[in-house]
Amino acid sequence: MAFRLRYLNRDLPLVDGAFFVGRSATCQLSFDDPLVSRRHAQFFVAGGRVWVEDLASRNGVVVNGQRVEGRVELQVGDVVIIGNEPITLVDGNEPPVDPYAPGTLPKIAVAAPSEEGLDATGMTQVARTSQAFTAIRDASDLDVEGSVARRSDQFKLLGGVAEKAFAMGRPGDAERVLASSLADVIEATRAGKRLPPALLEQAARYSAKLATATGKGGWADYVVELYAAHGRPPPALVIDELHAAMRKATNFDRNRFRAYVAQLREIIGSLGPADRFLVQRLEGLERLVAFV
Repeated sequence: MAFRLRYLNRDLPLVDGAFFVGRSATCQLSFDDPLVSRRHAQFFVAGGRVWVEDLASRNGVVVNGQRVEGRVELQVGDVVIIGNEPITLVDGNEPPVDPYAPGTLPKIAVAAPSEEGLDATGMTQVARTSQAFTAIRDASDLDVEGSVARRSDQFKLLGGVAEKAFAMGRPGDAERVLASSLADVIEATRAGKRLPPALLEQAARYSAKLATATGKGGWADYVVELYAAHGRPPPALVIDELHAAMRKATNFDRNRFRAYVAQLREIIGSLGPADRFLVQRLEGLERLVAFV
């Protein structure tokens, strides 16, 4: 059986033998991430099976939200987090990821942040909110007004925990806390649901902040897809964060962003003065993107 590793918008083939991951340029997959050791972990393929092994790294290897010791066998669909970087094991016969497809956004396994540096209140909020997420997904009620209100409340709970993680310089923890809620919002949008402006702004603001903090352009793409689907410009606070994100993030989809700005130009005559000003700010960001 053939396998691949999926990291953001890249698919990397696995062949029999060892595949090393770390900060060193000698690794097959190298990360510029201070939480990643020079030779952090290896994937090992033999006999149609795959294992991942922590190579005595400082920060360890997490599989499906659980830190692992030594070598453990993986199954297709398992998510391995090395430092702040999520890697998914996929079937080699599955169609390769399209880097320009609407769904090509960060997909992070949900795990509570480490207890180090977070107080008991923060950890309790994570646990309570994670339980609420499970209840909503089990109910399959993305289009019910009550669930939208609950999701907004959950953002408020998670936001406080995520802000602590951002303040402590732990963007990976913030990413893991927010990922499930952000995934719910984009999935509802892709299903054609019209979401309240306040919920859109919450999701967009946090995803733009994640793009700035983690350097992952997929989170900036998230903002663009969210507002393109709703046919409107984001509020000023989100645009401010996008300015910072697109200076620091890598691999964001410039073509997607340009198409979104072109979409807004087509409807600018139907927008009010405030929204037209927001479109002008996006046009300024479009010019900046051309030089990033």
